[in-house]
Amino acid sequence: MELAETFVEYYDELYPIIPRQKELFTNLMKEFPEPARLLRVGCGTGLFEHQLARENADVTGIENTSALLRSANLRRRTQLMSLRFFQMSYLDMARFLGKGFYSIISCLDDRILFIHDLTLIKKFFFDTKQLLTNRGYLIITLPNFKLFGNEKEFSLSDRKSIRSSLFTYIDRENGTSYLSQDLETGNGKMFTIHEHEKIHELTAEEIETFAKEAGFSQVNLYSDFNKKPFSPESEKIVAVLKS
Repeated sequence: MELAETFVEYYDELYPIIPRQKELFTNLMKEFPEPARLLRVGCGTGLFEHQLARENADVTGIENTSALLRSANLRRRTQLMSLRFFQMSYLDMARFLGKGFYSIISCLDDRILFIHDLTLIKKFFFDTKQLLTNRGYLIITLPNFKLFGNEKEFSLSDRKSIRSSLFTYIDRENGTSYLSQDLETGNGKMFTIHEHEKIHELTAEEIETFAKEAGFSQVNLYSDFNKKPFSPESEKIVAVLKS
């Protein structure tokens, strides 16, 4: 419990709202009749969803970490807006959420890495395609693992705030990748957030392949929310898929 609550305390600082990220979503929302309907897979504390709901969007967030979900729902209860959060896995979203309903679905902050089984990753693309309205968008962000070549151990970019730092490490063992993550607070205490958790290093090529198989009509790959074109040297992948 202490670990979960500690992570929640620093979560919004470590995963802040990036202005160009918000601008991208706001511009895409204008393509749909109001209210645009948004779904966030792995919504964390719901900070970004709260901001989008303030712009008259109809927003749903799903999260499978109880402590993060509690924080998201506390935020929701203080506002009169179209905003809701559910404890739900990405595996169940196509069973319980409305097909053809959402204008924009997103999976941000590298959360897609934890879908480590290729069959389930393909299911994710098929399920989101089903949930999207005609000409809707799927937005995914993740690291560009091609930068690290054949390195067996490496670190992803640290996330830092005034009060905390989040360190992420990748180990490759016998063709399988594992993620570990440590949180350091301002008083020097260290907390393990993830320890040797299996992930899949999803590539730009796989995104294009899986999107095509699922029936998406368009795939745009960027290196940031400024829509700078993706290249093999890009640190990040921002994938914007159109249904």
